[in-house]
Amino acid sequence: MLITTDLARGPTFVAKNSYIRVKKAPFHLKNKHLHPGKSRLLPCIYRPKITSFRKRNLMDMSNRILGLDVARAYAIFGMLIVNFNFCFGYLQDQSALGRFLSLFTGNSTAIFIICAGMGVSLLTHRYSSYSREEKTSYKSVILKRSWFLFAIGLLLYNWWPGDILHFYGGYMHLVAFLIFLPKRFFLFSAAAVMAIYHILLLYIPVDTGWNLATFDYTDFWTIPGFLRNTLYNGWNSIFPWFAYFALGMWLGRLDWQAPRLKGRLFGTALVLFLAFEGLRRYSLLYPFEKPVMDYLHSEYFPPYLPFMVITASFGVMVITFCAWLGERWPDSRLLQWLSDTGKMTLTNYVQHLTLGILVLQLLSGISYTGLLSADKVLPPAYILLYATVYFILSVVFSVLWTKKFKRGPLEMLMRKISNG
Repeated sequence: MLITTDLARGPTFVAKNSYIRVKKAPFHLKNKHLHPGKSRLLPCIYRPKITSFRKRNLMDMSNRILGLDVARAYAIFGMLIVNFNFCFGYLQDQSALGRFLSLFTGNSTAIFIICAGMGVSLLTHRYSSYSREEKTSYKSVILKRSWFLFAIGLLLYNWWPGDILHFYGGYMHLVAFLIFLPKRFFLFSAAAVMAIYHILLLYIPVDTGWNLATFDYTDFWTIPGFLRNTLYNGWNSIFPWFAYFALGMWLGRLDWQAPRLKGRLFGTALVLFLAFEGLRRYSLLYPFEKPVMDYLHSEYFPPYLPFMVITASFGVMVITFCAWLGERWPDSRLLQWLSDTGKMTLTNYVQHLTLGILVLQLLSGISYTGLLSADKVLPPAYILLYATVYFILSVVFSVLWTKKFKRGPLEMLMRKISNG
């Protein structure tokens, strides 16, 4: 790869041995190959000096991606706790440690989805300058990745009914047709899917298809059940969970180099978080009617508006904080390790739901069923210890892997299929 110049637009990156067409070259360019008023093909061998401004912009982009990968690593750690606790723990544990584990419920998934939206948005952050052919190519890549994730997710669903990847594929399929719209439409999309979800609640009982004692979705493999689960009342159904993805798309389009942006985002998210959490606390002191209390205090399922706002706000605070860490300590070895882990989010997600569960089943002697069970459970201290150790081992694996390969194994497979 050579750094070359377009005489009208300045430095650009092009492939080695490429050529540019020069028209009416300026007289002050002292090069025997350049003739004023002529048009000819020239080898791209000119290497312009990269200014400090350009260096700073490249560094800001790198640090922003570093922070995003660190946030992904945090989301993976939270999902380890939530999923291992669901499989082998007791969700209603009211001990201090049990309540601590429950804090990760919803928040980690929200960050996971928001980061995914930001990643897709960053993939096309210069969309306004793309040609029609380039836009078509990007749409094709996104669609192929959505199908890949959808297929992997359905395969995984047979083992882990709480799979998020097939929903994730659904989000990306929608995004392929929205990706080149102005960023304000992403916020409109988030509001729209939330509104549609609440309208659907009036007509379709939210527990339709569910055995809430074990959290088994009884008719998932029927056409009506599959569509209902995917669109409306699955663990991470498109309505309303796509709102997180759309929020991430909007965040990815913002100018993160602006000096006050992160502070404003963090402050706005904090105000929303405190407002809705404060309303919840107030309702405990001065209770409302039971339907209102259920609506305010509902957690992961069903995901009503208060839950969505609280988890989205928390997610934005974590992401902006991680972005600040990336800017403040870009050379930190710990952040680089976490970034390597975040780059392999897909691999680490599938790995913990297969290898991680099998190892925990072996260590605990409790059979894994994929369903909620209160017969044999592990104490929250055991769950937290195992999740922490497993996360550390995942970090070590990710660091060692990225020393030789740029991406994780599943990430490489997805790119090969979508870019091939």
